[in-house]
Amino acid sequence: MKLVIHVDGGSRGNPGPAAIAAVLSSPDGEVVADAKETIGIASNNVAEYKALLLGLQRARELGASEVEVVNDSELVQKQINGQYKVKHPDMKPLYAESLAALGEFDSWLVRSVPRAQNKDADALVNQALDAAAL
Repeated sequence: MKLVIHVDGGSRGNPGPAAIAAVLSSPDGEVVADAKETIGIASNNVAEYKALLLGLQRARELGASEVEVVNDSELVQKQINGQYKVKHPDMKPLYAESLAALGEFDSWLVRSVPRAQNKDADALVNQALDAAAL
């Protein structure tokens, strides 16, 4: 089974209060699950990687064998696909964990899109951050 996973992570302050989200759908766009959570204080980049890991975990739980990950972080996409090196020490373990998680699927693709094309995951991140601020 293939799932498309829209993921997003964000922080208010960078670093600051951070949240992550994932929206999982079938290839034809039917949403089958979503998830969101706050992750404490983190940078935007850490939140983006943790959102990727959240989405992959949910996809495994749902029995996916193939995943297409869509995010709005060009940095994460290019690091995962080997176009950029991971230099920051905080990012190296998240990068390694992400590659290991992706390796559990028969096939995978990670691509980045403009934020406007990732609006559902972005909205969930903001909902989580707003709820935590209350």
